[in-house]
Amino acid sequence: MRIGIIGSGGIGQAFAKQVLNAGYEVIISNSRGAHSLGEVVKQLGGNVHPGSVEEAAASEVIFLAVPWIHLPSVAKQITNWSGKIVIDPINPVVPPDYKMAELHGRASSEIVQEMLPGAKLVKAFNTFTPQLLEASPIEGNGHRVLFYCGDDVSAKAIVKSIIDKIGFAGVDTGTLKEGALLQQYPSGPLPGLNLISL
Repeated sequence: MRIGIIGSGGIGQAFAKQVLNAGYEVIISNSRGAHSLGEVVKQLGGNVHPGSVEEAAASEVIFLAVPWIHLPSVAKQITNWSGKIVIDPINPVVPPDYKMAELHGRASSEIVQEMLPGAKLVKAFNTFTPQLLEASPIEGNGHRVLFYCGDDVSAKAIVKSIIDKIGFAGVDTGTLKEGALLQQYPSGPLPGLNLISL
């Protein structure tokens, strides 16, 4: 399976390290273009290639790791999101003080889903810092718990298989509306927890 990563910041690179270690092929992209990713690709190693946002979005699974404020412009770069499996690790915070965006009581993933019409969205990988996300998911005699949620059963199953292959213990928190509110930073109760499943 090929995974496309849109966004080469801390979360994008941490996720890339994990899926590369698990044997996946990766295309990583950012807004500055493939030519800017030489050092990142060199540091990541493994089966990773720099590409355009469009090339990353042509992958079987897309990891959309962009800041909340840049999401609308990135979403418009892809003309057709229909049927694409998209992992949403985005937390709805706004610089410079990184306070929570005004969501009018909705889960941020519901808004992301509206920006990506037809996509099969799964919220995951947003409750850890980049440092914890790239750390070994095996600790002691257990596996680090990673939360995920979504409305499409088949998409959740595929994302769960990625979570399992990396070595995390996936915990399904339900639908985008319910589960994403639990996972949402900084308002939900799950971000920042470092739980181990024995």
